[in-house]
Amino acid sequence: MARRIRFFSTQLAKANASHPDHPIPIRSLEDTPIISITGPRAQTMRDDLDSTLTQHEERLAQMNESYSTLRERERELLEAKEVLRSTKGFFERAASIPSEIRQSIDDGTQPLLSHEDREAQVSAGDGSQFDFEFVAGTINRERLPTFERILWRVLRGNLYMNHTDITQPFVDPISGVSTYKNVFIIFAHGSTLLAKIRKVAESMGGTLYPVDASAGKRMDALKEVGARLEDLSNVLVRMESSRDQELKVLGENLKGWESVVNREKRVWECLNLWSYDASRKTLIAEGWAPTRDIVRIQAALRHAQEASGASIAPLLHILPTPHNVQPPTFHRTNKFTEAFQTIIDSYGVASYQEVNPALFATVTFPFLFAVMFGDVGHATLMTVAAALMITFEKKLAKADTGEIIGTFFYGRYIILLMGIFSIFTGMIYNDIFSKGMHLFHTGWTWPHKEGSITAVPNGHTYPFGIDPTWHGADNSLVFINSYKMKQSIILGVIHMTFAICLQLPNYLHFGENSSIWAEFVPQILFLHSIFGYLVIMIIAKWCTDWSSPSITTSPPNLLNMLIYMFLSPGTINEKEQMYAGQGFVQQLLLYIALICVPWMLLAKPYLLWREHKNKMGRGYRTVGHGQNGEAREADDEIIQGEEEGEGHAEAESEEHFEMGEIAVHQIIHTIEFCLGCISNTASYLRLWALSLAHAQLSEVMWDMTMAKALGPTGWQGVLGLVFIFVMWFQMSVGILCVMEGLSAFLHALRLHWVEANGKHYRAGGYPFVPLTFNFVEVVGE
Repeated sequence: MARRIRFFSTQLAKANASHPDHPIPIRSLEDTPIISITGPRAQTMRDDLDSTLTQHEERLAQMNESYSTLRERERELLEAKEVLRSTKGFFERAASIPSEIRQSIDDGTQPLLSHEDREAQVSAGDGSQFDFEFVAGTINRERLPTFERILWRVLRGNLYMNHTDITQPFVDPISGVSTYKNVFIIFAHGSTLLAKIRKVAESMGGTLYPVDASAGKRMDALKEVGARLEDLSNVLVRMESSRDQELKVLGENLKGWESVVNREKRVWECLNLWSYDASRKTLIAEGWAPTRDIVRIQAALRHAQEASGASIAPLLHILPTPHNVQPPTFHRTNKFTEAFQTIIDSYGVASYQEVNPALFATVTFPFLFAVMFGDVGHATLMTVAAALMITFEKKLAKADTGEIIGTFFYGRYIILLMGIFSIFTGMIYNDIFSKGMHLFHTGWTWPHKEGSITAVPNGHTYPFGIDPTWHGADNSLVFINSYKMKQSIILGVIHMTFAICLQLPNYLHFGENSSIWAEFVPQILFLHSIFGYLVIMIIAKWCTDWSSPSITTSPPNLLNMLIYMFLSPGTINEKEQMYAGQGFVQQLLLYIALICVPWMLLAKPYLLWREHKNKMGRGYRTVGHGQNGEAREADDEIIQGEEEGEGHAEAESEEHFEMGEIAVHQIIHTIEFCLGCISNTASYLRLWALSLAHAQLSEVMWDMTMAKALGPTGWQGVLGLVFIFVMWFQMSVGILCVMEGLSAFLHALRLHWVEANGKHYRAGGYPFVPLTFNFVEVVGE
């Protein structure tokens, strides 16, 4: 049945491709009557569907065969018509050429007849016969030069050949390939030469047609061919109409049949995984199912029994999971969380019962994107586009939007959150299409002076975001750069700290208590003794009023402070000291960071080695050692499963404990974390770089377009403003919203995959793949 469905789909596609102006409609699955093959008559309904598909296939195949035969016959008649027309014209041209006597001085190497001599032998159209016979037919235009050379060599030039082009291409009814041909007529003397010509023509794929030398008979043959072509055209029209009617019936029912065949195929593929118990005459299968769906599965089994009329109820038995067998990972998603889960699963599938970072990515991902994309105007356009896709999501889900638009539609909720968060960060940056917003009272006043002036505080504080007075100031780029760079460091340290903290629930759930003290604690101490301290100093520097008379020191360079913290521990420049005892605190933090390195390097291998020694001391051995009489490690559930005959519940061999492998793994892990803390923190500076690039590009685009169009007045100015606005809007959407948005999206993706997930995400699981009928196309598999 699947083969027949593919055959119907192919025929409909070919028909629509050949007649794009009048395509055959294919009814959607939603508009097709539901075909359900269930209940006691399921087998009968399946056989009826198979019989229906067989009948349609036989009818369509017979129509295709008849159609191909008629098309082939039409091609032959068209070729015969072209041959008769071309030979008629040739004879008429030959009759108008006067005959000439062959010169006696010709040597013996010349052909028997020159062109003029042979044409003089042709009848002048009065129906008289020729002394020389001829062969006429058609051949592929590409093979014509080869055909001429072969004939010249085989017949040694003892022939006369003429050919003309057929302008109309011949289309193959099966493959649809167009072929161009030529009509040829060849004169020769003797049956032997004519037989050679026929053999060469047939070997080259040519087609020969009988043509009489009499003009009257040629005219009668031409009329007969024309009449037969007309009759054949009428038959073809009726045949195409009948075939289109059959294809319309198929188009109305194809999606319904396809859905039924797909469901049946999936069911039979699942049944093939079952095993048959001959003693009890039952089918037995083992599989995974979500625990919270057990009640629904049991209810579905009872419903299936009632619908099928079976006398024996199906049994569902929950088996104990072997302790060393990892179940598949299943995350319940909806249309809102599906795209976020796909982003995380692209990095790797979470281990069974591991903390799912996709839950937190629903907030962190759009927020980090918004830090790089913050602009109220561009974010509003993005939010409106996402809201429209969500509003019309039912119509868009049914429509064929293509790959690119379909990808944006799939992530419509991500785009919505990215737009909302970008509006928030745009309010903080006080940017709307690169211009400032005066929503509140500014905290600066420009004095009325000429030349270079400096704004002075007026006692007010801008309550939310950056003061709009900074827009247009000469030192605005310096201030914005400093602010966004420090903001990126703060957000990066917070994000990495949160990622490390996600290790804690994993360790507690999987019973890895030793990893809490051997990895989690030293990693937190190492990160915050360096970069956590840097974040605190950044916030302290922001909160300090360096213009106050009570502050006697100058603002410190925090980057130099961090460098000299390692190069000169405990040494502080008195002119840049922020608090008393700063040197001691920095020296203490440096010692803590240095202690954490051997802590991470040695603690976990030692704890694992000690745990293994204690296990060996209690008499436990791996399964492979049990053959020599030693005790084998097993729990009560496994022993109970073995007593009940469930051999699958037996534990597999434990991994062999190798201290060297553990030590090498821990060395690599420690080096990766220590170097990663530095490189990953620097990687978060991309938040500052992309935010700066977006703001500067937006400002340049405004200054080069809209700023120049706002000056002129009059109708010329209005017309120019409309034109410039359209161009500026298109550039804003295409470059700043789409291209810059995709760039920020990829950078936010990298920060989650590498900088965050690399700190805690194990991604050692495999996805749960249930039996489902939510598919797009399975018939073609």
